[in-house]
Amino acid sequence: MSSVRRAAGLARSLLVYHAIPGRQRRLRRLYRRFVAPGDLVFDLGAHVGNRTRAFRALDCRVVALEPQPDCARVLRAIFRGARNVTVVESAVGKTAGRVQLTINERHPTLSTAADAWLEERRRDPRFANIRWNRAVTVASTTLDDLIDRFGQPAFVKIDVEGGEPAVLAGLGTPLAGLSFEYLPGALSSVRACVERLAALGRYVYNWSPGESFELAGPAWLTGEQLESALSTAGTGRSGDVYARLETEPERR
Repeated sequence: MSSVRRAAGLARSLLVYHAIPGRQRRLRRLYRRFVAPGDLVFDLGAHVGNRTRAFRALDCRVVALEPQPDCARVLRAIFRGARNVTVVESAVGKTAGRVQLTINERHPTLSTAADAWLEERRRDPRFANIRWNRAVTVASTTLDDLIDRFGQPAFVKIDVEGGEPAVLAGLGTPLAGLSFEYLPGALSSVRACVERLAALGRYVYNWSPGESFELAGPAWLTGEQLESALSTAGTGRSGDVYARLETEPERR
């Protein structure tokens, strides 16, 4: 039964993230604001590769990190022969080593290595029908180690289901641009990410709710303004926070 759930979960992810008309076009339009052809990009929590696909279409060099063995196999199959995509089967966190990954086989995009995030979601009524039914031990690396191995990225996309603060805790140098996922009921995670980035450089912020792939704010915000905006947005939807160094010009 587990193998059937896993296959069904992967099929659902492939349909949702690759088959919806217009999704790739909107992603490319958004990411053009942060990257240019030839740029190096890290896709952390690549899942089934829709963001990697968009970055590749923009002629970026992509390092795609994915800890789930099934999803990593899908990524290697999708990007087999792609010279500008490197798939690394690993989690990313504060330290390198091994971590336990708790997997939702029906909804693999919700798999996580963040125990506190997992316990909060289990208490969240919005996740009442979600079940995490499998655990595996996987390799984990850090952003600093990835930079040492592959070079300084122009942009880093982070979507690791509650592990975003831990990912940034493993970073010792400022990044020109990045994004990280947020949940409306977990803004303490946003605060932790903003505080870590403030220790590295002067960042400004914007956000993209849901799957809109558009920046919601008319202007870039301070970290304090971002948290206020997210707490009053009232959409109830998760999304992505976008951050760039204040000294970095925004591409149009």
